[in-house]
Amino acid sequence: MPSGRVLQFANPMAEHATHLAAVSSRRTSSLIIPREHGAWGLLLVPLATGGTVGLFSAGNLWPLAALTTAALALFWLRTPVESLFGTGLVRAQTQHERRSVGVTILILAAVAAGTLASLFWDGRNRALLLLGAAAGCAFIAQSVLRKLSRRTRMLAQIVGTLGLTVTAPAACYVVTGELSRTAVALWVANFLFAGNQVHFVQMRIHSAKLNGRSEKFAHGRSFLLGEVLLAIALVFAWRLHLLPALATLAFLPLIYRGTAWFFEPRKPLLVRRLGWTELTHAIVFGVLLVAGFHFGR
Repeated sequence: MPSGRVLQFANPMAEHATHLAAVSSRRTSSLIIPREHGAWGLLLVPLATGGTVGLFSAGNLWPLAALTTAALALFWLRTPVESLFGTGLVRAQTQHERRSVGVTILILAAVAAGTLASLFWDGRNRALLLLGAAAGCAFIAQSVLRKLSRRTRMLAQIVGTLGLTVTAPAACYVVTGELSRTAVALWVANFLFAGNQVHFVQMRIHSAKLNGRSEKFAHGRSFLLGEVLLAIALVFAWRLHLLPALATLAFLPLIYRGTAWFFEPRKPLLVRRLGWTELTHAIVFGVLLVAGFHFGR
């Protein structure tokens, strides 16, 4: 066979092999890497706020590092476990995929077990068991609500944030050694923020094709009601001395962005930009919340 024909035959074969390798790599990544990018923020922002408030109270940094590692490993672990047992969006099918998923599970489980063992060593941090049980109940309730009906899916997400934001009191607790009123207040504040954020994102996604303020107000009535209830809850939290007055100010940018959307002209929905905008709101909220607790008491 002439060399030119050999090259013409070999090039498509090489390109096909490269394409298959790229597809296989993307599929393997989807089997082991969590796809809920927003959930990373819902996990890490509460952890950062709880840990920082605790450190301002002259806490210990090492338990916070161990808790952070354990929380990340456990959160990551859910995706490969669901892929292995077929309960997620993608299921491991080939022997190579099952091996990759299995190795990932073993590594993450070992990291989580090691860091948790260091936290519980010598009988310390026992209240983490209570917080872990609360998170587990929230995730079970989320799974049940998700399967009930399409109408309960947003509620399922909000209930799931109750489990993710448990990192706030957990971080404050392991740093200070006390499951205090402040730790519980941080959980409440982060849950209120996360619930509002989930509701707003879902409203934006399902209202992308609406025209005019009247349609926006008709579609977003439940969100506006949630804004009012959030404001009332913040007033009660302040009056009951659960949240410092300065800490309640961390919610103002959130309430403003939710209300202002109803009066904005129609814009095309850019999901990626929405995600980055909400991440910015989460960071700003975290900074203001920590400052409110630090300077408000």
